[in-house]
Amino acid sequence: MINREKSVAPVSLRHESFLDTVRKSRLLLLMLVPAVLYVVIFNYLPMSGIVLSFKQFNYRDGIFGSPWNGLDNFRFLLLSGKLLSLTRATMLYNLGFIIVNTFLEVTIAVFINEIACKPFKKYFQSFIFLPYFISWVVAAAIVQAMFSYEYGAVTKIITLITGSAVNINTDASVWPALLIMLNSWKTVGYGSVIYLSAITSIDPGLYEAAELDGANKWQQIFHVTVPNLLPTIVIMTLLAVGRIFRGDFGMFYQLIGNNGVLLRETDILDTYIYRSMLGNSNLGMTAAAGFYQSVLCFVTIVAVNAVIKKTAPDYSLF
Repeated sequence: MINREKSVAPVSLRHESFLDTVRKSRLLLLMLVPAVLYVVIFNYLPMSGIVLSFKQFNYRDGIFGSPWNGLDNFRFLLLSGKLLSLTRATMLYNLGFIIVNTFLEVTIAVFINEIACKPFKKYFQSFIFLPYFISWVVAAAIVQAMFSYEYGAVTKIITLITGSAVNINTDASVWPALLIMLNSWKTVGYGSVIYLSAITSIDPGLYEAAELDGANKWQQIFHVTVPNLLPTIVIMTLLAVGRIFRGDFGMFYQLIGNNGVLLRETDILDTYIYRSMLGNSNLGMTAAAGFYQSVLCFVTIVAVNAVIKKTAPDYSLF
């Protein structure tokens, strides 16, 4: 018996080159160009301005020609005696925003997902999303009108319930809760859309299996929806933590302004630096303050991500 070897065609092990991949995906890469340019121009190029933190800036010599002055630009923050209290206030406000907003966003997303009436679902989603497009200038006018000491509708309701009126322009103690409430009113609608899109990507078979096991709607939410939302919650929280030492300047300044009575409870790093720079046009001090905030944010997000990576590696950001 003669054994005949079958001829086998040689298998090509050649991989596509980088240029071949670019040529095949040229349309997709072309669509990516505007986003890349935006990030480079507005995020990476301005980073060169960090050198201003260590220079005595003057317009004649420019950013890179101005003389170095070491850490003198950081001195105004240290000598003010308010650095720790302002940093603490900024962090606590943002921490409150993160906790309250995350809870409300997930709750509203689950509620919208469970609405069976499509017209009501559409109108409700549009209703809660609308405040996101309202500027803080307009929002501040609405707040002042509603909480006016003499004519405000909310003030009159509070007076009927408690028997005493609240003047938000002189009572600083009400502002921490009020700021958290207003921030939630403006941003929760946008955040709930992100969680709603995550809910729609959950495998429907999981709900069917839970229903066959006798789970009711509440049990399906707590044992199927929420666990599947956990990766999104962790990622969104980590992104928010990256800005925990940067306050929403537009919100704080438009709502509080320069009201010295309220600054005891509402002053944050951003508003304090802005007021300090009104009388001092030294751009180096402004850059130093921004650099200080950026370092704090970087250290915080790296530390939090390291904790997440050790406890739940699948949910870490990097």
